[in-house]
Amino acid sequence: MTGAGRAGNGWRTARLGHFIGGDWVAAGSGRTYLDHSPWSGAVLCEVAAGDAEDAHRAIEAAHAAFGGWAGESPWRRQQIFLRAADILEGRRAEVLDALADETGCGRHFGDVQFDFTLRLLRQAAHLAYRPVGELLPSDVEGTQAMAVRRPVGVVAAIAPWNASLTLAGRAIVGPLALGNTVVLKPSEEAPYTGGALWAEILHEAGLPAGVLNVVTHAPGEAGDIGDAMLANPLVKRINFTGSTPTGRRLAEKAGRHLKRVVLQLSGQNPLIVARDAEVGYAVDAAAYGAFVHQGQVCMCARRVYVERPLAEEFAERFAAKVAALPTGDPHDPETVVGPVINEWALALLDRRVNEAVELGARVLAGGVPRPPCYPATVLTDVPDKAEIAHGETFGPVVILEAVDSAEEAVARANRSDLGLAASIITGDSRRGLRLAAKLDVGIVHVNDQPVNDEPHMPFGGVKDSGWGRFGLGFAAEEFCELQWVTVRDQDRTFPF
Repeated sequence: MTGAGRAGNGWRTARLGHFIGGDWVAAGSGRTYLDHSPWSGAVLCEVAAGDAEDAHRAIEAAHAAFGGWAGESPWRRQQIFLRAADILEGRRAEVLDALADETGCGRHFGDVQFDFTLRLLRQAAHLAYRPVGELLPSDVEGTQAMAVRRPVGVVAAIAPWNASLTLAGRAIVGPLALGNTVVLKPSEEAPYTGGALWAEILHEAGLPAGVLNVVTHAPGEAGDIGDAMLANPLVKRINFTGSTPTGRRLAEKAGRHLKRVVLQLSGQNPLIVARDAEVGYAVDAAAYGAFVHQGQVCMCARRVYVERPLAEEFAERFAAKVAALPTGDPHDPETVVGPVINEWALALLDRRVNEAVELGARVLAGGVPRPPCYPATVLTDVPDKAEIAHGETFGPVVILEAVDSAEEAVARANRSDLGLAASIITGDSRRGLRLAAKLDVGIVHVNDQPVNDEPHMPFGGVKDSGWGRFGLGFAAEEFCELQWVTVRDQDRTFPF
């Protein structure tokens, strides 16, 4: 079994294998599954259906490569990431097309992913020259003390499908740049753009064999690979991006192995429109923040709170804008709302919207499936007991609520068990900062919508939205061990 084709549409006719120890290999069991387009339903490629044994093979390869990679010169590491960025940049049209085929990603969000990933690779190149420690004062005369950061070893990375290029990149690039080796498990919905593509690019850029390994699996079979990563003592860290229920199960199992994890989980992200906001700007921001990539982004606004003096005008203009958003083929550059990822996701959206309506909610826009798409939908008067009012509904549906004050909106938002991102739109930016300080979330954007990310920023949530922070500026805290080292230039006198 070989890896993905390099030119044009070659990967669509390939059999995607695991990438282990620098080679493309079949699953040990010989099993495969078919990767389908969420838009057309067409078969894109045949993919290795891995299991725990495949995961252990990949972990062993990563462990064997660790010593050499950790000891590689900073210049060598830097050049690999810079070359990888250049290789990716030269494949822009092909990669955007693959994102549309495999995950229904439209051109705008494809550009967002692509540009983020280029910055990620080029910024990661400097990590090789980041200071690895600091001198510390010691009260023991004649002793020089240091705190030194060292790569941990093998990092297991579990990435989702929704922003497959960027989130797989975020999961692996920071750990790699710091001298770790990685085993990547992409989603079964994005084995190419979230897995094999990264192996192709980094291998071509000169990454040594075994430093990055990719193991894929069939739908419903992620658990065996995840359990293997957790149980194998050679894996020193795990990072996971996905849903809170899955992240909770992973963290519980990791605790039994005393294994550190970095988790970026679900969001119930509020967008608050203050009474002094400019309505047109607020409408545009909310439409983008709620419906970019058909709402399948963890940061998307799930609730829009509007202070009452603006509520009626905002609702009318927002509903009109949302109803007009182009829906359909993700390859069409005009499309805003493309297909949701699969039939199960479409059915879940339809069920939750219908239940909310049965309980008294009103539909201001959308609300009727257009398979394989679900149109951008605005609900209001949603009762708290409706399922859609809790947790994360991953799709193009947003709840609109009028509030008496922005402070009330903050209080309502803080009732959620989730705390990933939020945004506040106001004519008084200082008031926005004061409100931001009261929100129990990991990320707040004042006078913007919540879907933002930069490679060096401390990305992550609080409460049930996760532990730890992604971001190159903070990667050393998560993917290095801190070692205390002392040295003496003369013998010490001991009391006995």
